[in-house]
Amino acid sequence: MTIEEEIKKNISEAVLALFAYQLSSSEILIQPTRKEFQGTHTFVTFSLLKITKKTPEETGQLIGDYLISKTKLLKDYNVVKGFLNLILKDQVWILQLKQLMANPYFGQLPANDQNVMVEFSSPNTNKPLHLGHLRNNFLGDAISRILKASGCQVKKTNLVNDRGIHICKSMLAYQRFGNNETPVSANLKGDHLAGKYYVLFDQAYKQEVVALTSQGLTEDEAKKKAPMLLAAQEMLLRWEEKDPEIITLWNLMNKWVYDGFEVTYKTMGITFDTIYKESDTYLLGKDIIDEGLLKGVFFKKSDGSVWIDLTADGLDQKLVMRADGTSVYITQDIGTCDFKYGDFQMDQSVYVVGNEQDYHFKVLFSIMKKLGRPYSNGLYHLSYGMVDLPTGKMKSREGTVVDADELMDEMFQTAAQQTLALGKIEGLSKEEANNLYTILGLGALKYFLLKVDPKKRMLFDPKESIEFQGHTGPFIQYTHARIASILRRAQKDSPYMVLDRVAVIHDREINLIAQIIRFEQVILQAANEFSPAILAQYVYDVAKDYNGFYQELSIFNEPDQNRVQFRVALSKVTALVISRGMFLLGIDVPDRM
Repeated sequence: MTIEEEIKKNISEAVLALFAYQLSSSEILIQPTRKEFQGTHTFVTFSLLKITKKTPEETGQLIGDYLISKTKLLKDYNVVKGFLNLILKDQVWILQLKQLMANPYFGQLPANDQNVMVEFSSPNTNKPLHLGHLRNNFLGDAISRILKASGCQVKKTNLVNDRGIHICKSMLAYQRFGNNETPVSANLKGDHLAGKYYVLFDQAYKQEVVALTSQGLTEDEAKKKAPMLLAAQEMLLRWEEKDPEIITLWNLMNKWVYDGFEVTYKTMGITFDTIYKESDTYLLGKDIIDEGLLKGVFFKKSDGSVWIDLTADGLDQKLVMRADGTSVYITQDIGTCDFKYGDFQMDQSVYVVGNEQDYHFKVLFSIMKKLGRPYSNGLYHLSYGMVDLPTGKMKSREGTVVDADELMDEMFQTAAQQTLALGKIEGLSKEEANNLYTILGLGALKYFLLKVDPKKRMLFDPKESIEFQGHTGPFIQYTHARIASILRRAQKDSPYMVLDRVAVIHDREINLIAQIIRFEQVILQAANEFSPAILAQYVYDVAKDYNGFYQELSIFNEPDQNRVQFRVALSKVTALVISRGMFLLGIDVPDRM
């Protein structure tokens, strides 16, 4: 039984004894005590006033007196208006620490029989990954880890967009301007080479639009009639007809890009259980359109096109099949839903996609419900906001994106400069130092992108992200390294921890234990809300509380060896929570700095 469960049980007994009313656990609201008041847990009494027929203060005092006299839990209490702040006995906290020390599975909740698929990354094979992709990948990976820690069985999948007009634009530009260039001859990663030709296409296309407008066409007309665009459209048709020349080029350039992606994913620490390709799935869904017509879910217009009317759901009418029988994007998504379910029979399917696709997913999920799919209630869009830079927005066609590889490399270099300046690599070999720079740089980047609520648009400042003070990844990582150093000294100088010999503990120690025991509760909350930001904030709070404890209370200069042992034990559990919490965010923590 957790402390919160025990508090609720005792409060329920108190209310029954004092007011002859049986409170259920769900009726008892317990929240953390505000920092300005003594205590760790606060019971809100306002909901009881109809039962007690007393003021909030009187109700709180009566329950508080009962808990002190009739239970083994409470040392003291205070009442502020309708808030009963509970001060638990020191032995309660010591017992909690002992239980945490004895639990090898702390931070991993029992299996809950929920099968969840998380789809994220979803790159295009016409360009390298950029800053926006980093937020997507880090969110997808972190929520996958958090869901697994909450007890779910999780499958990570990546649906790669490797076909379509945008892919043909890169291919066409390579045909026209490539001169048989390869990643080796150009000394470029394959995805960077493809991205180069995507930019070259856009430059040539814009020149053609300018030329056509100078000949009297409107800009809209020029954009539609530009030879580069018409040639790209023709290439797409040839691809769909399996033209050998086009398929050969497509296979060649896609291989370059996939090889490039592999390097980037490895640097990011991202892996997938399954990779789907749109070139394999783009024809899916056509048979489901026929099924939907028979069920009356879809309807045909006079021109033969197929639609669904979602106006009753607050949406609009949506095209699901063109008059010529060709698919639209949502047709493919409908088919892929069934395809993925056939592979994994998931209870939940989480799509990590930017908020510009909010409407698309509302339509898709509504369609799957109307089709009666057994998994439709488990479909969820983890929508996230755009990442801005101090210098403004990114534009991939103009080649002004923040390249993911370059940004990560910049973070590693900045981490090296910061770490060297602060003198934090004493005693480390060159290899150990380089590994530390990688851990700090990537940790700073991931933490900065994850600490913000996914739904919010955010500004990414590389310099701010890598500071060793403040709400940053390196601050948390440094805290872990500090604790690791303490544990090494303790192992060298002291026997194993014996906690039963301590009777009284400091408020700093109590606050830290109270924070630590919330870990699994926070994991559940982050999983239920699909928000790594909740966990990121929590781990930062733990690190901050530990530093407060470390600065105020001596460990090895404490004359009472029993207290030394207790503080070492508390440090050890704190390090485990920080390490485990950062792991769930996809971030490594160093043992030495």
